[in-house]
Amino acid sequence: MNRWLACELHTHTVHSDGRQTLNELAQGAKALGFDCIALTDHNTMSGLSEREAVEAETGIAIIPGMEWTTFYGHMVTIGLTEYADWRKAERTNLLDGIADVHRCGGLAGMAHPFRIGSPICTGCRWEYEIADWRAIDYIEVWSGTFPQPKTDNARAFALWTERLDAGCRIAAVSGRDWHAQTPVEEPIAVTYLEAVDEAGRAVPDNTAGQAVKALKAGRASVTIGPLLTLAAEAAGIRFGLGSVVPAAFRRDGLQLRIGADFKVRPGKWELPPQTYTLRLTGNAGVVGEWAVDGSGGQAVVTCDIGGGASAPGWIRAELWGVVRGIRTMIAFTNAIYMEGRSEEL
Repeated sequence: MNRWLACELHTHTVHSDGRQTLNELAQGAKALGFDCIALTDHNTMSGLSEREAVEAETGIAIIPGMEWTTFYGHMVTIGLTEYADWRKAERTNLLDGIADVHRCGGLAGMAHPFRIGSPICTGCRWEYEIADWRAIDYIEVWSGTFPQPKTDNARAFALWTERLDAGCRIAAVSGRDWHAQTPVEEPIAVTYLEAVDEAGRAVPDNTAGQAVKALKAGRASVTIGPLLTLAAEAAGIRFGLGSVVPAAFRRDGLQLRIGADFKVRPGKWELPPQTYTLRLTGNAGVVGEWAVDGSGGQAVVTCDIGGGASAPGWIRAELWGVVRGIRTMIAFTNAIYMEGRSEEL
């Protein structure tokens, strides 16, 4: 059985502009049912000096990271083994900085790329020129609490979809941009990362390291409530999120299994009783929609989307419903890709 890690990937402490210590942050994450957080203070990794002690006390795994905070955008970097210097980043040379992050074992993600920028938030809005989208590991498409209705997040989600349509294999995550332990009434988004080893088996240890590996591979699902999963099967082989299905495996059709687990993080979130819409979509548009009921704790839908050239270039699952009187997306998975599409970058 695979292990889905409930993660918060964008946080701050008193080591930058946060109003919480690392211990307070981890205690807050534990209270919310998280397994793992990424510490991403602005332009410093000094807060990690407390990492081992806080992990031992709270049981929360802490991913080392840093938010590059510049005039041209904010870039979240996580999983680094050493400091990658942000000070040389200019509008046209960010790829050099990302290469340095990768050299240090980290991943680079666009933070809140369409948040209103200067003079309200200097540099929050992404203005870097990206000559090669293969360098970007992920996009933070949901930022803040109750992120779905916000215009800047809708634009970030559209950007991610546009990149998928262009053939780019890139991950999408949520990031609370968590600064303080203040009471929050709004729904909180979670990025679930699927921890497995190279043989596809669940792994019990090194939670932070496995979370970074999962994100790099695109094994991610984002939600404000139930955990949404998607897997494909062809010729008896299972392909999970982030996988590429070889063309030869699609000749006889592609079976999809979409699951919604309403039992995760019990008591940490609440949605009104309702009938949800489970949607399968891809570059060719909506593949199928199903009405599901979460009252039983689990909902599973299977379908065959055909094979060969008729198969979409990428597919993802979405869960839609009503939250606080608004019909909106409640959860989405990252994509499964089909071999044979060249990357337009």
